[in-house]
Amino acid sequence: MTNPIIETVTAWLEAEAIDRGSYRTVMRAWVTQAYDASADTNPIRALERGECTEAEFERQLAQQLVRIDGGVVQPDGLLAKMFAATVFDQVMHEMIRTARQAGLRTGLLSNSWGAIYPRHLFPELFDAVVISAEVGMRKPEERIFLHAAELLGLEPGECVFIDDIEENVAAAQAAGLVGLHHRTADETTGRLTELLGISL
Repeated sequence: MTNPIIETVTAWLEAEAIDRGSYRTVMRAWVTQAYDASADTNPIRALERGECTEAEFERQLAQQLVRIDGGVVQPDGLLAKMFAATVFDQVMHEMIRTARQAGLRTGLLSNSWGAIYPRHLFPELFDAVVISAEVGMRKPEERIFLHAAELLGLEPGECVFIDDIEENVAAAQAAGLVGLHHRTADETTGRLTELLGISL
């Protein structure tokens, strides 16, 4: 629904003069742990499940980062700054609107990284909204996919799940949903048109 996260993160690192190496090191480890079911604790998993506050996560992340000049990274507002360069993907938004107008039910299933959502747009785009920190579960847990399908009033097999993270797509498929790995808006729109048999 937005531009690739690498673009927003790169803009943030440059704007805040944060050393990219320090960011890559911590995020590579944290993301790997977040998708490792055997890992006991993990900051990303805790944030996405609502088990820690945004401020707590910001402090943990800031402690692992360094500025290019060697200075300290300030934690206050870190998440808002990280996503400040987010841009809506208008092609994807229009595709969702078209799908709803055609009578399909649409939903948002998102792992939360803070209060970054354009909630004013939700009523026109989605029939159901599931934000991980608000429900205490996260992708790729099976139960969150089943919860989203239930809110839509659909069986898992009637749902097409779209995500840009392959692990989440695989988990959705294991839960019985049809999975679609998102790379570009045009590609996703074309594949959905084929799957659903309607022009999007």
